[in-house]
Amino acid sequence: MQSIFTDIGKINFRDPSSYYLIPSVPGLAANSVASAAWLSSDGEALFALPSAAGGIFVIKLPPHDVPGVVSVVELKQSSVVQRFLTGWMPTAIRGDGGPSDVPISLAVHCLDHDAFLFALCQDHKLRMWSYKDQMCLMVADLLEFMPVSRDLRLAAGTGHRLRLAFSQSLGLYLGVYMHAPKRGQFCVFQLVSTESNRYSLDHISSLFSSQETLIDFALTSAEIWALWHNEENQTIVKYINFEQNVAGQWNQVFMQPLPEEEVTVRHDQDPRETYLEYLFMPGRFSNAAIQKALQIFSQGTERYMDLTWDELKKEVTLAVENEFQGSVTEYECSLEEFCQLQVEFWSKFCACCLQYQEALSRPLALLLNPYTNMVCLLKKGSVSFLVPCSLVDHLYLLSNEHLLTEDDAVIFDDLEMSRDVVCLVQCLRLIGESISMEIAYIMEMACSRLQPPEKAAEQILEDLIANDTENVMEDIHSKLQEIRNPIHAIGVLIREMDYETDTDMERAHPLNMRMNLTQLYGSSTAVSVVCWGVCKIATIRFQICRDLLILQQLLLRLGDPMVLGGGQLFQSQQDLLHRTSPLLLSYYLIRWASQCLASDIPFDTLESNLQHLSVLELADTTVLTPHKLVSSPQTIVELFFQEVARKHIVSRLFLQPNTSLVETSLNWSHLITAVMADFLPLLWPSNPGFLFPECLIGSCQYTQLQLLPSEVKHKMIFPPALFPCLQFGGDGLGSSHPGKEVVYKEQDFGGESTQTCLCS
Repeated sequence: MQSIFTDIGKINFRDPSSYYLIPSVPGLAANSVASAAWLSSDGEALFALPSAAGGIFVIKLPPHDVPGVVSVVELKQSSVVQRFLTGWMPTAIRGDGGPSDVPISLAVHCLDHDAFLFALCQDHKLRMWSYKDQMCLMVADLLEFMPVSRDLRLAAGTGHRLRLAFSQSLGLYLGVYMHAPKRGQFCVFQLVSTESNRYSLDHISSLFSSQETLIDFALTSAEIWALWHNEENQTIVKYINFEQNVAGQWNQVFMQPLPEEEVTVRHDQDPRETYLEYLFMPGRFSNAAIQKALQIFSQGTERYMDLTWDELKKEVTLAVENEFQGSVTEYECSLEEFCQLQVEFWSKFCACCLQYQEALSRPLALLLNPYTNMVCLLKKGSVSFLVPCSLVDHLYLLSNEHLLTEDDAVIFDDLEMSRDVVCLVQCLRLIGESISMEIAYIMEMACSRLQPPEKAAEQILEDLIANDTENVMEDIHSKLQEIRNPIHAIGVLIREMDYETDTDMERAHPLNMRMNLTQLYGSSTAVSVVCWGVCKIATIRFQICRDLLILQQLLLRLGDPMVLGGGQLFQSQQDLLHRTSPLLLSYYLIRWASQCLASDIPFDTLESNLQHLSVLELADTTVLTPHKLVSSPQTIVELFFQEVARKHIVSRLFLQPNTSLVETSLNWSHLITAVMADFLPLLWPSNPGFLFPECLIGSCQYTQLQLLPSEVKHKMIFPPALFPCLQFGGDGLGSSHPGKEVVYKEQDFGGESTQTCLCS
């Protein structure tokens, strides 16, 4: 995502309407990077900066394109007032850092004709200023709200942070992070107005933080979101409700992991193709990371800028192959040696990509939108969106220490059922942590070849038992003894993950009746966020279903009435096993489609295809648009959401009567959760009115359509009018005879070559 300053050059910096040289007197404070900026009600731009003489100075620029004079105002208490309000300042606080009231963190709250400036200073005091009156309205000693030692009181508070949050109903909240060696503390206050234009702070909450290094934090009227780096320099994001959480338990945010470092090349695979598939898997590496790695790998001879995904793939192949060819000195070598050399050079390039991906994906700051409560991580060159986690995924991803302290009442109303589900998830976690990449590949291959997942689960279980050196099976058996009713708990877990529905998908209502909804989630960024959110769900649920199948095979093998919850019937277990397998295959399909690239189709081909399809009156395929795949590729799931699914979802959520979101504001957490929950049934292959393959036909995605599993293609209806040049056998395609097999030849459809297909 480009910066708003992308198109700004040196000429803009010298434009008097947007440029001003900071005066040397009073000058900037040398040891503070604090700042605040806002627009006045008249359109003037104001910048508050820490003054070298102590206090704050504010630079006011006239409105854009309006001639005017730049003014500078200094907000500083006189020495007499300073001593009267705060007492004498120990010289030790100032040290070499200048005056003790130099702000180290600034924040502004705008009013109709004034602005309140809040300055957290290195003497541990919070000062509040009125810009209009140029008067200090409040000074509060924050050390009164935390346990302090004499050393802390005398030390300069250089690590403190200040944030504001405003609520129309609750007023202004102030969040302060007080930094101390090896510990820190968050304090939340509410601003209270007293008589004669004076203010005070009402202490709401104090929360102690861990020893990680705080990078940034954001505040709402109910929550604190914090971004940390731990001792291993890993990024950690946590949040907490400071009003309701009496225990001070922070909630975990599950971060997107970096790409795995090892690439397994089997003996039957071509190293180049394997590494290219790894590098260019959508969502794994950013375009910028691969370009930077390519620049280094090519030893800086060329600059690679603004390459499309396909162009970048060709350049990478060329660069690695040239490096490889240049190092081969022998005229003859065995196939094994040749492959080993290829792996060596491709892994070298991948290592370079990983280094840049890690650097570019390192979060630098938090962004919290106060109007929608959307939380983002700002990175160098990209933005990551935080989306709510469903209950099942949340339990599966939680660390063991957090899972043990999870409140059972929050999971289900039935406390015994909650405990059973938590124990069941712990069993699944034990299985998942024992599965190596080689063993996991067994299930992947079974799903890709449409083999029964139950057989693959049985094989994986045998491998786990045969190689159980750490007594994992004994731990699982022990944990199963704690489950009161495992069959019921498994059924609850399956119901939570199943998106099958008996109702047919209705055609989307036209959105022109609500113009603001025609754009909702229609941008490329929104499409990407929704689709990668769904991909994340499918990836996690696939692992849960895989581990659940293995656990069910273990239960069948144990056959212990005590373990099975008081003699549960064998038939019940078999039923659950056959309900889990379709779930696993459905999530496998959604995950695959979420990573399958759409073909870039010329517009004239799309238009020709549209004419062929117009006689069929297919839903939502009459508004196809050409897709220019520029810096990052588009997947077929993104194509489907953009062309078809979005209108269905928005129509269902907002335009139908008695829907929950009609009267609510566009709250990010509620809306993104509702959109993804409505999108998954549209991708669920067993549901009636499955429109996904229909969209692929309309968008000329024939190669991707052929890769869909056969049971998905069997749900598609191909009327004879769909194909202009077909040779039919039997009773013709689309007849009322179920089970008929028809062979047809497609000679000129959408510009593709002639091919023979078999449809049931």
